[in-house]
Amino acid sequence: MQIYKAPVKDMRFQLEAFGYDQVQKLEPFASYDLDTVEALLQGAASFATDVLLPINRSGDEEGLKWEPETGAVTTPKGFKEAYGKMVENGFVGICGPEEFGGAGAPTVVGVCMSEMWTAGCKSLSMCPGLTTGLVEALVAHATQEQKETYLPKLVTGEWGGTMCLTEPQAGTDLGILRTKAVPFEDHYKVTGSKIWITFAEQDFTDNIVHFVLGRLPDAPAGIKGISAFVVPKKTLDAKNNGVICSGLEHKMGIHASPTCAVEFEDSEGWLIGEPHKGMRSMFTMMNGARLFVGMEGVALSEIAYQTALEFAKERRQSRSLDPAKRDKEAAADCILVHPDVRRLLLNVRSTTEGMRGLGTWAALQLDLAHHHSDEKVREEADDLMGLLTPVIKSYFTDRGFLNISDAMQVCGGAGYITDWSIEQYLRDERIAPIYEGTNHVQALDLVGRKLPRHGGRALQVFGKNVAMLIQRCAAEEKMAEFTEPLGKSLEMVMGVTAELAGKGMADPEEAAAVASNYLDLFALTALAYSWTVQAEHAMKNAGPLSDTKVKLARYFFASILPEQRSLAKIIRAGKQHIMAFDVEEL
Repeated sequence: MQIYKAPVKDMRFQLEAFGYDQVQKLEPFASYDLDTVEALLQGAASFATDVLLPINRSGDEEGLKWEPETGAVTTPKGFKEAYGKMVENGFVGICGPEEFGGAGAPTVVGVCMSEMWTAGCKSLSMCPGLTTGLVEALVAHATQEQKETYLPKLVTGEWGGTMCLTEPQAGTDLGILRTKAVPFEDHYKVTGSKIWITFAEQDFTDNIVHFVLGRLPDAPAGIKGISAFVVPKKTLDAKNNGVICSGLEHKMGIHASPTCAVEFEDSEGWLIGEPHKGMRSMFTMMNGARLFVGMEGVALSEIAYQTALEFAKERRQSRSLDPAKRDKEAAADCILVHPDVRRLLLNVRSTTEGMRGLGTWAALQLDLAHHHSDEKVREEADDLMGLLTPVIKSYFTDRGFLNISDAMQVCGGAGYITDWSIEQYLRDERIAPIYEGTNHVQALDLVGRKLPRHGGRALQVFGKNVAMLIQRCAAEEKMAEFTEPLGKSLEMVMGVTAELAGKGMADPEEAAAVASNYLDLFALTALAYSWTVQAEHAMKNAGPLSDTKVKLARYFFASILPEQRSLAKIIRAGKQHIMAFDVEEL
């Protein structure tokens, strides 16, 4: 059984609460008022439930077919047709530049749509997601001629895009990659092997454009010698370009998404950006991808929650501990009467909607950073996005997996079998903490780069936003139950940050040992900010949804935010007990 109703009402609530009006006032988005955006989201919701959801489980069961002789990949039944409808409806290019055939919508609209498509069918949704990332990299770094050559068909989804980074010997440490790019006439000949490349081969599009990292003959060692190239599967005159899928990985989940080994053999490629500066364009592509990967945790938390709730409404087992709540007409009570079942469900819902709010706020910062006329606003928005990106990618994917597990627990044995689909959501989500830089790498990025950057300016901007929110709510007595613990939460983060910075400067291992715990500590403060914003908006807009929002905010502050205390204690313990073991003892 697959159950999903796209949370469009909550998405609109989040957009209103976090200030979508700031984005709608920007000149590029003048036609995207909130009612128009809601209509677009309703269309995407229908697509997710009517087109994607019906092929999700069947695609997982059928899997992919790979032809060893040709390298061709056949996707499961209905997938090619569903992708065609996505292109036909203009969904792939919804946020793409209008000059190249896109609709020019705000990034936050694409983030909302992506959540629904991921819930409907994560395996398929990854294809247009990668193409969007390639478009962003080309818009930022390609020459005008390259843009005119590739963007019209990539933006619309007529062609697919990939990101080819990993090699058998070079995963996160890209500095040791070996792919070579040799100058030849007006282009380069690219030769090398890449692994774990998502949708590097498929039957959706006539051509696939690969973003490939490689080295020029004179490249210095390490990441300072990496260049970026665009390498199409077929040349512009439709000839094979020496790019072949040499195999598919057999995976725990996302069985309908081809994860490919790819061989490039003297393939025609074109340099993107400057020689030896390929990491710049890679980070343009990857930073956007990290936001979308984080939102996968929200998407699969949502569909798992809805599934578990529906099961809990039907399942009868045992009697309520409160005699007044017992159903005298039945032999057992609905399991929703049991406090622990409610605890599990509320853990999932409160964190899911808190994360959705934070993700919405972050996506709005991207739009402001790229399009606002005020340089100071752009700078602060960019600082916030840089700070929040590793938090969103890491915490959302970890919490998403935990939430799906909690949803499975609500269903008991029924959650573990395929009938209710939660086991698929768990398998499909598990890759997200590994994608686009593992979550520990995200934590190291947060502690080692994002916090100290510009003298800690990003954390100061975040703190300023929290302080402004608390001050704004000061006159509303009812908000004190949220603003007071939010203020204390920020104080804790600031104190722990200062302590960790001091230890880390003296011994980098001290910071590395607890970086993941610190990221989670910060994430909980960010979610407390998210819930305070939502509670403020709810109290100003009475109604059933608002009443529920306030109750959820109370639950988060009472039952989730206190996790910070144990995290702070772990962080202060440092590396001592982690690094005390000799290798032979491990």
